[in-house]
Amino acid sequence: MNIPDCDYLIVGSGAVGMAFADALFHETEAPMVIVDRHHGPGGHWNDAYPYVRLHQPSAYYGVNSRKLGTEVRDATRLNLGMCDRATGAELVSYYEQLMQVFLASGRVQYFPMCNYVGDYKSEHTFQSLTSGEIRRVNARKKIVDTSYFNTAVPSTHPPKYAVAPAVKCIPLNELPRVKHVPSGYVVIGAGKTGIDATLWLLDNGVAPKDICWIMPRDSWFQDRANVQPGEEFFTQSYGSFATQMEVLAQSESVDELLVKLEASGQLLRLDASVRPTMYHGAVVSQAELAELRQIKDIVRLGRVQRIEADRIVLADGTVASDPNRLYVDCSATAVERRPIVPIFDANKITPQMVRTFQPTFSGALIAHVESTYGDTMSDAEMNELCSVIPMPDRPLHWLTMLAVNMANQRRWSKNAELRNWIASSRLDAFTAMANRVKPHETDKLALLQRYGKSAGPAAARLQQLLAESTAIRGWQSIA
Repeated sequence: MNIPDCDYLIVGSGAVGMAFADALFHETEAPMVIVDRHHGPGGHWNDAYPYVRLHQPSAYYGVNSRKLGTEVRDATRLNLGMCDRATGAELVSYYEQLMQVFLASGRVQYFPMCNYVGDYKSEHTFQSLTSGEIRRVNARKKIVDTSYFNTAVPSTHPPKYAVAPAVKCIPLNELPRVKHVPSGYVVIGAGKTGIDATLWLLDNGVAPKDICWIMPRDSWFQDRANVQPGEEFFTQSYGSFATQMEVLAQSESVDELLVKLEASGQLLRLDASVRPTMYHGAVVSQAELAELRQIKDIVRLGRVQRIEADRIVLADGTVASDPNRLYVDCSATAVERRPIVPIFDANKITPQMVRTFQPTFSGALIAHVESTYGDTMSDAEMNELCSVIPMPDRPLHWLTMLAVNMANQRRWSKNAELRNWIASSRLDAFTAMANRVKPHETDKLALLQRYGKSAGPAAARLQQLLAESTAIRGWQSIA
């Protein structure tokens, strides 16, 4: 069965797909078809655990056209006084309301519960997961693949380790449904889902001594207090930006940089005696970190290989256990670290991050570049405007991400049209904050000048550190 032609076929109605579609919707008259395997828009938020919240403020998440969050400051203990963070349920509702606006226009067709099975070139087909029906669509301009990084949560991916029949192992989604008290809890995974599961257990009365945390790698974290977009946080947020540039400009090695970033409050870690080997950009508050430090039974023996009734077998050793423990799986990789591909490639667009840890801003900006320059620029020119920031894994990636991010910012600043679009974007709260600074606000101006003064030397030092790290240790050992 064929459906009416469209200009753009968008695969995925998750956060990036909706940010892309929203920008295209408001900046063009292009008809669109959106296909998604979920039952409704929101992508992985439909699968997320019920107590999930955004890890960053709502103010710079979502889409350009629709406000997310409120001006009310958080009253909860672990995020006290900071900007609000939407719950998973709020996000699903947000995207459902946005989809209704799209559909009411008559310019957008939406096909949930469908898998794209085409070739991403000329054969565009998708299949219903409920009826099996295959439909074809002609995308006159381009197909947009927002599924490239395959964002996932543990509930949709079974553990990669073996679990004995007598052992109960659940995804963290199932924690609120626990009806029988186990002899203890074992949280498997050191990422943000592992953090959220551990905090939920503590918040619901589980004693720290009854929690074992399997932590294959320790991580560097960002302090949430340093990325608050409200006006009252200007000094702390821009002070943080300036400090990072100053520290980078003055560091003689990557190791020295990480030590100085921690000493200046830019990076955090769980245990001061353990050197982190992971950096995924996870954001925590100081209060959350204090809670997590109550856990003393932390197993650092690599990844779980299998769970037996009386022991846990890990890559680097074995620890005793018992079958009455409840194992909480948090081991799924949220976003795959896949090879970078060109964003603009003939009739295909593959959105990826073009600003550090800002996937929705990135999706919207890529759509804006397509709508504004798609008919006048070559793919190479648009890809230069939208250089991809690699997904992080190790501490050095703090530098590699920053290098591309700063290069992109320089390119955008030289393009008056892009500069104006960014300044008015709801998804870029910090540029708007800087632009609102008045001549009489001398303290704020001084912070901006601090940042500007250090940015150049920091960029030069950054390239030197990357070059030295590559030459001394080999890129593959640290990248």
